[in-house]
Amino acid sequence: MNAHPLISVSDVPASSRFYQQVLGADSGHGGVEYEQVMVDGELVLQLHALDVGHHHGPLGDPSKRLGNGLALWFTTDAFDDAVARVRGSGAEVVTDVHVNPNSGCREIWLHDPDGYLVVLAEPFTPYDYGAAGVTTSADDGSS
Repeated sequence: MNAHPLISVSDVPASSRFYQQVLGADSGHGGVEYEQVMVDGELVLQLHALDVGHHHGPLGDPSKRLGNGLALWFTTDAFDDAVARVRGSGAEVVTDVHVNPNSGCREIWLHDPDGYLVVLAEPFTPYDYGAAGVTTSADDGSS
């Protein structure tokens, strides 16, 4: 299974330029209402105009703050290059480069033009709690 997140944005072309620069991506569609952000030929993000309903109706409520509670998390083997692109973009850096104590990997956290939280990180290997003998609430029936 592959995820292809779609976010509502106020300005599709501006958001596309932002993600292309920060992610080292390309446009896969182009347009003022919808865009596909591609990295190495793979779809990583879809952008949709907030005020356009197409066949499905509006995707968001323009009276609400965009991105509240959502983090768009991207991993890359070329983390240092990604950080250089972020610095060159003028993006608002929320948390500068640091090591995540849980994953042991470097990350940088920033906001996109609509305020969505974007995280760029080194690849990590999910921790195998079962192999470590750790019981989670889902394992012990307490959830």
